[in-house]
Amino acid sequence: MKSRYLETEKAVGKVLCHDMTQIIRGVHKGPRFKKGHVIREEDVPVLLSMGKHHIQLMDLDPGELHEEDAGLRLAEAVAGPGLALKGPMEGKYELIAASDGLLRVDAKTLLKINRIPQIAVVTLHDLTPVRKGERVAGAKVVPLVIEEKYVTRVEGLAKQVYPLITVKPYRKMKVGGVITGREVSEGRIDDGFGPVLGEKAAAFGLEAPEITYVGDDRERIAGAILDQLERGCELVLVTGGMSVDPDDMTPAGIRMTGAKIIRYGAPVMPGSMFLMAYKGDIPIIGVPGCAMYADTTILDLLLPRVLAGEKITAQDVVRFGHGGLCRNCKECVYPVCAFGKG
Repeated sequence: MKSRYLETEKAVGKVLCHDMTQIIRGVHKGPRFKKGHVIREEDVPVLLSMGKHHIQLMDLDPGELHEEDAGLRLAEAVAGPGLALKGPMEGKYELIAASDGLLRVDAKTLLKINRIPQIAVVTLHDLTPVRKGERVAGAKVVPLVIEEKYVTRVEGLAKQVYPLITVKPYRKMKVGGVITGREVSEGRIDDGFGPVLGEKAAAFGLEAPEITYVGDDRERIAGAILDQLERGCELVLVTGGMSVDPDDMTPAGIRMTGAKIIRYGAPVMPGSMFLMAYKGDIPIIGVPGCAMYADTTILDLLLPRVLAGEKITAQDVVRFGHGGLCRNCKECVYPVCAFGKG
């Protein structure tokens, strides 16, 4: 790169080759003058107030890229389905979720990419639930001009694992609910789980679950689950009776359906008394009692993954031990917190 500097007062009529950032503490940080802007007389005092006493002019050598061209190539390389690009702003491109869904990031390859000199690709945590229009990643190069070979290396790594970053949209699944417990089925207490399951489904744009009430009998629990499957439910949530008390028969009832138990118990608080099973490809979740009163539990960690089509394994569950302790904030802001992020 060949570059030269002009005093700002002598740069009137020249074209800016990069964004000029203005910072006003507590008020604004962003480009005051954009790349391509022709400097005018009235711009000079503004630039001087920004600490820009000289303006850089440049000519690129072969094999060099301007930060905006490099940033675009980085963003295009790492972005997969479910993402839209936004930018440039100060040489940076942002990756925006095109729909509600589950963010997936190949963290190992991302680490390799950020080890390349002068490269910066940043993301939210892998497996974070995101909303349409939310910023989930950003890509830029550090200098104003970068050697093209570094960008080419990123493109090669990203191609090997495509997609490096993607948002998997939630599926419109038919959800069934089986609520156990004699005290509920006999009307001795009001049902506390039904409204919770309805709220969880509504958060993903799903219809309220079809609810079946049964007592503490494993045969009846199994029959209710199988009936839900016969009616076309693609996910069954079974609540109540998940502890080790003699009367709690939900795990036994799930086993009686012939479902494969993936994991009973989880290193998550709240949510340790949890069960994950599959009847064929259909997930059956034993919902812990804490879901009735806690804002966020293991159900909130795994439900987005299930609805995005992820197959849950025992390893997925045990990984929650690192990061699976909720801080019980006065105002729950999940998923904008550390809960469930190892």
